[in-house]
Amino acid sequence: MMRIEVRKKEGESANALLFRFTKKIKRSGVLKESKKRRFRARPVNRRKRRLSAKHRDDRKKEMERLRKLGLA
Repeated sequence: MMRIEVRKKEGESANALLFRFTKKIKRSGVLKESKKRRFRARPVNRRKRRLSAKHRDDRKKEMERLRKLGLA
């Protein structure tokens, strides 16, 4: 876990401090990493992967057939 710290400089406004903090967060990649980890996709089982691949293949063949007939 990364720890990001920003200390207020003398005479610095709260808005400027917040701006520096958000810039540091964006540059560090913490935000991107947390968004990536927010939703964990469950692994798809082997049967579903095969069915999905077969479905894609069937659709591709059907589109090719229609293209040859001049209907798509």
